[in-house]
Amino acid sequence: MAWNYLYLLVAIVFEVLATTALKETQGFTRLVPSLVTVVGYGLAFYFLSLPLRTMPVGIVYALWCGAGIIMITAIGWVWFRQQLDLPALVGMGLIMAGVVVINLFSKTVVH
Repeated sequence: MAWNYLYLLVAIVFEVLATTALKETQGFTRLVPSLVTVVGYGLAFYFLSLPLRTMPVGIVYALWCGAGIIMITAIGWVWFRQQLDLPALVGMGLIMAGVVVINLFSKTVVH
């Protein structure tokens, strides 16, 4: 089971890398960011498929999306200087709380 979480973490990292590069592609007109985006998403989906062999798709996807949203938002705030207002911060907190609740209390995920 620990391998599933490692694969999921790797998938999240590649997805975040690809999404960050996607902003820099300028509509896929810049080669290097475009390559990073395509390869990153390909690797993200490959590693996402591995935990799906034994874990429920809804749980894997919820964790992947939740962690990805938080990480991309943090990168947007730090790297791209995008501002976050109070409702955005509250929403991010609720997403993090959801990920924690799923991992700690759900009987759907075998720990």
